[in-house]
Amino acid sequence: MARINLLPWRTERRKQREREFYMLLAAAAVSGVVALLVLVGWMGARIDTQNDRNAFLQTEIKGLDKQIEEIKELDKTRSQLLTRKQIIEQLQSNRSQMVHLFDEMVKTVPDGVRLTSLKQAGDVLTLEGVAESNARVASYMRNIDNSPWMGRTDLRKIENKAGTKDADKKTPYVFSLDVKLRKPEDAQNDKSVADAAAAPDAASGDVTAPAKPAAQLNDAATKLTAPPAPVAATVTAPPPPPPPAAKDAEKGEKK
Repeated sequence: MARINLLPWRTERRKQREREFYMLLAAAAVSGVVALLVLVGWMGARIDTQNDRNAFLQTEIKGLDKQIEEIKELDKTRSQLLTRKQIIEQLQSNRSQMVHLFDEMVKTVPDGVRLTSLKQAGDVLTLEGVAESNARVASYMRNIDNSPWMGRTDLRKIENKAGTKDADKKTPYVFSLDVKLRKPEDAQNDKSVADAAAAPDAASGDVTAPAKPAAQLNDAATKLTAPPAPVAATVTAPPPPPPPAAKDAEKGEKK
């Protein structure tokens, strides 16, 4: 006789599959939560490590900033010291300039010129004065140009005040000059070159002769460069033999 199972086995199998599904879903959820927690912990550790590194770098950067500030202060101090050193060296080199300058001013002022004002701004010397004529001013400018301590001159103005109320009858011309002063080193170099050029002549005792006219110099050069004239050869003839009577007289004297 055939057996028929009337129990709801399909329903039981369906319920069992549902239980398995929920179990797998719960396991997946737990796994995801665990993985998320692990990831969060790892990222937190990374963030903490990076924060520690950033803090270390910030501390080092602050230390470097302090060192940079100290270096800047040292550079400023060095620049100030160099500036002071240059000023001291300039003052040391220009210490004797004023003495030579006043000496040269006394030597360069010609007759008929009188200075009324003297101003110095750096290397530029402004001279104001009165003169008898324009030629006196031109002579004064030439003297200044030839001076080893006073350089190039620049005439600012020259006016003839003759006939005015405040003008001097003897020196009616009023002038103003700008003089570019030479450095002491340049003056010393020029003097050294001049002394070196004059030293050989002084050592040899040569005295410079006055200049000769150009015609005489040309004649002398022509004589030196011209070929020597041929010299005529002179042949001396032997003396004639003495006569026989003279020979006998000489023999008698010998006896």
